[in-house]
Amino acid sequence: MNSNIERLLKPTFWKVVATIIIILGLYTIYLRFTGGLAAVTNLSDHFPWGLWIGFDILCGVGMAAGGFTLCAVVYIFNIKKFKPIIRPTILTAFLGYLLVIFALLIDLGRPWAIWHAIIMWNPNSVMFEVAWCVMLYTTVLFLEFSPVILERFKAERLLKIIRGITIPLVVLGILLSTLHQSSLGALYLIAPTKMHPLWYSTNLPWFFYLSAIGVGCAMIIFESYLSAKAFKKNLEFELVSEVGRWIIVVMSAYLTWRFMDLLLNDKLNLLFEKSFETLLFWLEIIIGVIVPVILLSKQKIRLNRVGLFVSACFVIGGFLLNRLNVSVTSLQSTTIVSYFPSVYEIIITLFIVTLGVVIFNLAVQYLPVFEKSKETIPIEFEILTDEDFKTEAAK
Repeated sequence: MNSNIERLLKPTFWKVVATIIIILGLYTIYLRFTGGLAAVTNLSDHFPWGLWIGFDILCGVGMAAGGFTLCAVVYIFNIKKFKPIIRPTILTAFLGYLLVIFALLIDLGRPWAIWHAIIMWNPNSVMFEVAWCVMLYTTVLFLEFSPVILERFKAERLLKIIRGITIPLVVLGILLSTLHQSSLGALYLIAPTKMHPLWYSTNLPWFFYLSAIGVGCAMIIFESYLSAKAFKKNLEFELVSEVGRWIIVVMSAYLTWRFMDLLLNDKLNLLFEKSFETLLFWLEIIIGVIVPVILLSKQKIRLNRVGLFVSACFVIGGFLLNRLNVSVTSLQSTTIVSYFPSVYEIIITLFIVTLGVVIFNLAVQYLPVFEKSKETIPIEFEILTDEDFKTEAAK
């Protein structure tokens, strides 16, 4: 125990950076709750949703989609070989949803009224459906992750009960995730005249759902790679490489549907306009879909840990661009109001991300998050080294 405490208190560059961000974040939260939203944001009645909705909420929920995706693979499709990476994936998803709720409390004009959705029902509201799904799915994620906690404290009786209801929990989690991942896109269906036509579509809920699955898979690779580096854990090469194959299929389907939607709605001409919105659209598509699909289609890259990680980073980057384009760029294009997040808004976003990393780090150190795997690394993973990958990239 003493060695763990000493390790936690030992100063490093990243610990110092994290401490500074957390202090600034707490100070910003103090300003927000004492001075209101106007004291720390550039939001207004004309542009009420900014970075905190676009990044902290839309991106946060989407990037936590790896939880329900991997649970479906392991428990519904019964592909048990992916079980060694399911615990850190569920932890990532659970923390993602907790931080989304925390971010929402900061963003809401009257955060003390957040509980109203529980008793004041409005079934005709998309926000009502999202609120309930997020509350229920966060509970499901807690129950799915609880065996890790129960194992740590040797609560065998409770552990047996939770394991007995695993399948119903997974089915409920998949259902809830499908509903609210798509409903976040449905939020914007009420603003057809206020969104740029490159992003507005009646298929927006489906685009949100498909892209969430894609980025969820990318987050599995991202988290596995960083965990291997930070905690000296097995990267599970064969498993995460297979997840890379899923990304090819999902993002290819997403790309095809996006362009078919533009074609069927006579919007292809917008792709060649000389405008800031067109540039951002192409940037989103190239970075988040075309480049990673090409990279992952090459076996030498997909079977290299650095290549796999870089490809996942491209998917995540494109996803972030897409959600910010939908929530900020597309809406700003039709209004005379100019919006750019304040320093305080950026600090809060960095604070939330840093908080997630710190909590994940503590959970890994004190809980059995990583299962022991009997997996052996296939020969093909040993052939291609990081130096080989760099040589291939240079070519």
